[in-house]
Amino acid sequence: MAEYSWPKYGTAYVLGKETDRIDGLVKATGAAKYSYDINRKGMLFAKMLGCPHAHCKIKAIDASGAANLPGVRAVKTLKEPGQEIRWQGDALAVVAADTEAAAAEALKAVKVEYEMLDVYVDDEDLAAAQKAGRTQPAGSNVQWEVEPDDDLDDEQADQEIDRLLKKATVVVEGYYGINVIAHMCLEPHGSTCEWNGDKLVAHLSTQNVSGTAGQFADPLGITADDVEVHCDFIGGGFGSKFAADAWGVTAAQIAKETGRPVKLMLDRDQELKVAGNRPSGYLKVKVGADKDGVVTVWDSHHWGTSGAKAGGISQTVIPYVFDPKNRRRKQTAIVTDTGPDRAWRAPNHPQACAMTQTAYDDIAAKLGIDSYDVFLRNLPSVSPKKGAHSMADTYRQQMEIAAKLIDWKAKWHPHGKGQAQGSIVTGLGMALHTWGGGGHNSTCLLKIHPDGGVETSLGSQDLGTGTRTAIAIVVAETFGLPVSAVKVNIGSSRYPNSGPSGGSTTIGGVSESNRRASQDALRQLCEKAAKKLNVEADTLVAKEGRIFVADHPDKGLSWKEACSLLGMNPLEVTGKFARGKEESPLSSVQVGGVQMAEVAVDRETGVIKMKKFVAVQDMGLVVSPRTAKSQIYGAVIMGIAYALFEERIMDNKTGAFLNCELSDYKLPRLGDIGEIIVELHEPESEYNRGVVGLGEPPVISPGAAISNAVCNALGVRVPVLPMIPKRVLDALAKGGKA
Repeated sequence: MAEYSWPKYGTAYVLGKETDRIDGLVKATGAAKYSYDINRKGMLFAKMLGCPHAHCKIKAIDASGAANLPGVRAVKTLKEPGQEIRWQGDALAVVAADTEAAAAEALKAVKVEYEMLDVYVDDEDLAAAQKAGRTQPAGSNVQWEVEPDDDLDDEQADQEIDRLLKKATVVVEGYYGINVIAHMCLEPHGSTCEWNGDKLVAHLSTQNVSGTAGQFADPLGITADDVEVHCDFIGGGFGSKFAADAWGVTAAQIAKETGRPVKLMLDRDQELKVAGNRPSGYLKVKVGADKDGVVTVWDSHHWGTSGAKAGGISQTVIPYVFDPKNRRRKQTAIVTDTGPDRAWRAPNHPQACAMTQTAYDDIAAKLGIDSYDVFLRNLPSVSPKKGAHSMADTYRQQMEIAAKLIDWKAKWHPHGKGQAQGSIVTGLGMALHTWGGGGHNSTCLLKIHPDGGVETSLGSQDLGTGTRTAIAIVVAETFGLPVSAVKVNIGSSRYPNSGPSGGSTTIGGVSESNRRASQDALRQLCEKAAKKLNVEADTLVAKEGRIFVADHPDKGLSWKEACSLLGMNPLEVTGKFARGKEESPLSSVQVGGVQMAEVAVDRETGVIKMKKFVAVQDMGLVVSPRTAKSQIYGAVIMGIAYALFEERIMDNKTGAFLNCELSDYKLPRLGDIGEIIVELHEPESEYNRGVVGLGEPPVISPGAAISNAVCNALGVRVPVLPMIPKRVLDALAKGGKA
């Protein structure tokens, strides 16, 4: 098997250098066509009717009135009498008409009779949920880990945990929570579907180009080969756009029946109601520590909701990052009449971090010592997954870097002891996070044309993160060409299969397949050039648009001259990477990051202002620093959103989603985010690990870091995120500080 490698640290040509996005111009000028922008001649506009009630049964549904309206070409009911509805907005029917106005009018003519059922949406009040019969154990309800483990039975394990809590120098009893937030992709879910005979083309807003063709095919009674999923650009996904969805399949069905293209994109309120959300989490915990703040025992009960299905935050991620040897944890899932969850950038991790590392910060507060020191002293308990590199040293280095960037030692003060300026107090907080980030399966087809042109094709997608640019960098680095010389073809399921953009797996997967194909192709091209130059092929290198003898740069060929040796046909090479089937020097798993926040809090109004936020992030080898930093800036802003502003607000009586419009769903504006400093952590040791995914890790820590900063400023914990002014004032009142 051929050996694959990256250039030695610091010797790369374009890899790791500042590079403009290759699709930046088309996006900035509006030339980029998103799924929402696809319009076809004779196209029908489809709209979806959502149920106005959170919990009911369908008694009757009659769409005949809608079907008879002018301009209406198709009506499909998606629910039948007797079916139960478990959340507001669940799809009841789809209508398609010549105009959007006609489709909207037709929705009003669909008549539905409902049998109202009891509604429950309160996921924070565990006692109320238990009383209402809305709790279900999720997985194993109680888990123990006690060291040394002498095969203790459940009763003995309980006794040992209780003994260790009594033995601890300090015990913190805390309550922490984080509310549900809804997916809010700027481009809503949906597609434009058109048929060419028996072949379907679905212009789908998706982060799963290769994987959704089969999702259309099965319910339509055709094969995946009869479907092309196409998505050149996508206006956000964040974990919610892996599926064709019922509304996508319905659009395809109507297109087939009417013989006309059909566009169905969700309205904004539907986007928030039915396109997925991030589960809530609430936790009560007792944490025991020694005099230095090192945690010796953890005892927690957490709960939350994934909506109408039992679920919530995985038990295995709590406590988060830190792994005390003695712990007891209990989990309860609450079933609510609310929309279903979907993966949301780093599933489970932001919630677990916000509910764990606040407790560690409270240990520092109770002992009156620096939070930085408590986090540092607990690093030996960090337990990375099997096969991962040691994270403790990574965190230690990153903490030192972040502390200098935010000037931690000069600004830190004991919790609640900072100097106030009128009613304004400031504080510092920090948090750690981790993520796997291993590359997904990926296959690409690379072509070198006799005229020197280079192109690569694979069924990947660019979520706006710069995937096209990263692929071009990898190929250009291998061939010693400028990035502009590489054509990247993605966004079609007709291209070789590549994995979905989820789990921070894209950059690892596409880097693997394209580097492998490029190096294999270069070897073949060098063999032809070697014959021309009368040298050994392994003495040749490619750089700066030439292929030449490494020790004799004057002995070589231009790139185009070398490619002309191919004859009349292009050189075609397939690059493949199969995750988990082989170890590769090109990519790895497990990254870490440290984030620190500085805030100002007004004790009279409860308003929190961001002053400064520092994010230090490891991602192994950095392919594209500019797009990597952009990822982190965006993640930090998303973190500020869920820490201070963003939450789904439900009406407990009716189950209505009260803030499901852009005007009501609160998000930060430019003046709300403060100064953000991003530092890419890439010492030689990390570079040598190869590429590791970045997309999700930096969104994990902001909630905990900002919560800890607010607690440091006030001296009292605002227990539940987002920390809106009312929650701040309530916490101050309970803490005796108001």
